[in-house]
Amino acid sequence: MLKNTQKIIAFLILFVTVYACKVTKDTVVSRNFHAITTKYNVLFNGKEAFKKGIEDINNNYKDDWFKRLPIEPIVFEENKIVLSSYNNNRPGAGFGANENEEKKELTTFEKAEEKAVKAIQTHGMNINGIERNRQIDDAYLLLGKSRYYTQRFIPSIEAFNYVIANYPQADLIAETKIWRAKANTRNDNEEIAIEAMKLLLVVRDSLEANLPDIIKEQAHTALAMAYVKTDSLQNAKKHLQLATRTLKNRDQAARNLFVLGQMYSDENKKDSAFYVFEKLANFKKAPYKFKIHANIELAKNFSKDSIATNLLERLQKLIKNRDNRPYLDELYYQAAVLHQNNDSTFLALDDYNNSLRAKNGSDKQKTFTYEKLGNLYFKDAEYQFASAYYDSVLQVSTDSLDIRIRRVKRKYRNLASLIKFEEVVTKNDSIVRIASLSKDEQKLFFESYIEKLKKADEEAAQLRLNQIAFGDLGGGLQDSNKGKWYFYNSQSLSFGKTQFQKTWGNRRLEDDWRWSEKGTIRGNAAKDVAQVKKVNLKYDLDSYLSSIPVEKETIDSLKTDINQALYELGLIYKEQFKNQNLAKIRLERLATLQPKKELILPINWHLYQIYNNLGDKENAEKYKNVILTKYADTKFAQVILNPNTNIEEEVAISEVEKVYKKMYYLYKADKFEEVISEINEFLVTIPSSSLAPKFELLKAYAIGKDQNTQAYKVALDFVAVSYGSTEEGKKAKAILKQLKK
Repeated sequence: MLKNTQKIIAFLILFVTVYACKVTKDTVVSRNFHAITTKYNVLFNGKEAFKKGIEDINNNYKDDWFKRLPIEPIVFEENKIVLSSYNNNRPGAGFGANENEEKKELTTFEKAEEKAVKAIQTHGMNINGIERNRQIDDAYLLLGKSRYYTQRFIPSIEAFNYVIANYPQADLIAETKIWRAKANTRNDNEEIAIEAMKLLLVVRDSLEANLPDIIKEQAHTALAMAYVKTDSLQNAKKHLQLATRTLKNRDQAARNLFVLGQMYSDENKKDSAFYVFEKLANFKKAPYKFKIHANIELAKNFSKDSIATNLLERLQKLIKNRDNRPYLDELYYQAAVLHQNNDSTFLALDDYNNSLRAKNGSDKQKTFTYEKLGNLYFKDAEYQFASAYYDSVLQVSTDSLDIRIRRVKRKYRNLASLIKFEEVVTKNDSIVRIASLSKDEQKLFFESYIEKLKKADEEAAQLRLNQIAFGDLGGGLQDSNKGKWYFYNSQSLSFGKTQFQKTWGNRRLEDDWRWSEKGTIRGNAAKDVAQVKKVNLKYDLDSYLSSIPVEKETIDSLKTDINQALYELGLIYKEQFKNQNLAKIRLERLATLQPKKELILPINWHLYQIYNNLGDKENAEKYKNVILTKYADTKFAQVILNPNTNIEEEVAISEVEKVYKKMYYLYKADKFEEVISEINEFLVTIPSSSLAPKFELLKAYAIGKDQNTQAYKVALDFVAVSYGSTEEGKKAKAILKQLKK
C-alpha cells in the first residue's frame, strides 16, 4: 500500500512539473526551464555549428592576393534570391520543411539554422503577444545570420526585422541592425544599409550608452562594404580606418587592414599604404597569411630607397624560415623585384628562377614571374628568350580576358615573325656555310658535331639515372623503396632499363657498347640492327652529309631567303621594336650580300633614317648621297630635299588607291615579281597608311604565286601578326590555318 502511495505521489509531482513547464504557461518555473534549455542545449549547439562555419570560411577561402581582397571572405552567386516561406504565423521563420524531401547532409550553417528553428518552435513562449523566453531573440539572430551565409538574404532580413520589432531593448539589437545592413548590401539595397549604420553609429552612440568597440568595428566594416558596393572608395577607406582602430576581431581586423592598404597602394599613396601594411605585419594576433603578405606588400610600397636594403633583408629572413615554404614563390619573386630595382640583374634572375622552382607555387604567380623574365630579356634585346617566356605566360594563364595577359599576347605575336625570320637566317647561314666546305671538311665538322651530341646524351641519361636513384622524379616513381640505392629499387630499375633500351637498343655487356654495330644480340640480329639504326639516326654521319645541298639553284634560293629575312628583320627592329642598332646590323649585312635590285633603295633609305636617329651624321650623309645620286627621281629623294614636308601628306588617299589598283591589275596579269618589287618600294612611303595592310596582303598573294610555300607562309604570317585586328590580318590567319591542314 505504501509503495503504491509513493508511486502516485511521484507521478503527481512529475505531472505538475511537466504541466508547469508547458510553453503556454507563464510561470517562473516554465520561463526559467525553457530559457536554460534553449541557451545551454539547443542554441549552444547551433552557435557552435555557426562558429565552425565561420572558421571554415576564414581558413579555406582562397584569396587572390594579386587583386583587392573582398572585405568579407565569401563569394555569393549573383542574382540568387531565396524567398522565405511563412509558417506558424511567425514572420521570417520559414519553418515549413517538406518531410517528403530527400534528406541530405546539412552544412554547418544549415545545422545552425536547424537549431535556431528548433529553439523557436520548441521553446518559444509567445503568450498574449509577448515572448516570455528571453533566449528567443538570440535564436532569431542566429537564424538570420545562418540564412545570410546560405545566400537567403530576404528571409534573413525578415528574421532580423522580427528581432528589431519585438525586442527593441535587447542587448543584441545593435548587432542585429548591423547584420540587417549587411544583408541589405548583399541584396543591392546599399543606401538603406548606409542610412541604418549612420543612425546606429551617430544617434545611438551619442544619445545612449556608448557602443562596445567590437560593435563599432562591425558597424564600420558593414559601412565600408556598402560604400565599396557603391564605388565610394573614399568613404570606404574612411570607415576601414575607423574599423581598424581597436582590432578586436582578429580575422576581420586583419582583412580590413589589408584591404585598406591595397586601396592606398592603388592610389599610389605609398607612404599611407606602407604605414597600414607595417601595422598589419606587427599585429601579433593576425592570421599568419595576412602577416606574410603584409611583408610582401611592404616591399611593393616603400617610397624611400634607403629602406630597400632593410626590406630585402626582411624578405631573405622570411625565405630562410621553413614555416614560409608555402609562400616561397611570392617571397622569391618580390626579392627579385627589389634586386631588379637595384640594377642587380643577375641576383634578380636567380630569384625569379627560384620563384618558378618553388614547390606548390601558384600558376598566377608564375605568370608574373615569366613576364618579368621576358621583359628582362626583351630589354637586353634577347628576343628569342623573351618570346619563350611570354609563351610560358600564355601557357600557364587561365584568364585570357585579363588586360595584362592580353598585353603579353600582343608582345608574343609581335615577336613571332621576328623569331621566324631569325631562324631562317641562322639555319640558312649554317647550311650555306657548310655547303661551301670541301667534302673532307664537311665530314670533320659532322663527326665533331655527333661526338658532342653523344656526350650530351650520355650526361643527360646519367643525370636521369641519378634522379631515379635518389627518388627525384618530380612526383613520379615514389614508393616504399624511395631513398634506397638505385639497384635495390625495383620500380626505378625497371624504368631505367626501359629508358636505356629506348635510347641505345638491346646491348650486350661488353666494351664499346655505344657503337651502333654492337647493338645486336644473337637470335634477333636483323630486328636489333633496325632498332639501333632507327634510334641512332642522329648519330649517322651519312644522313648529315646527304642532307647538304649541292645544286647551285638550291643554294641560291637559300641565299635569297636570307636576304628577304634580313630585310624584314631590319624593318621589324626599326619600326616595331625601335631597336636602331639591331636594325642597322641586319640591313648593313644585307647590303653586303648583293640583294635584289628592288631592295637596294629601301635599304639605303632605312639606313639613312637609322643613322639620323642615332645621331651619326657622317654615315647618314653616306646613304643620303646614294639616294640623291642614284635615285634622284624617287619620293625618297624628295623627302630628303624637303625634310619639312610630310611624305604621307604628299600621297593622298586617292592616289594610294590608284597605286593599289595598278598593283592589283599587275597581279591579275601574273606579273608577280613586278608586284612584289613595286609594293616593297611603295610601302616605305606610306608606313602609317590605313591601306598598308591591303598592299601587304596583295604582296603575300604574289609571293605565293611566284615563290615556294614556305615563303608564302612567312609573308602571310607577317600580315597576320602586324595587322591582326584588320580584315586583311584576319584573312591571312584564315589562309594560314588552311595551309596547315
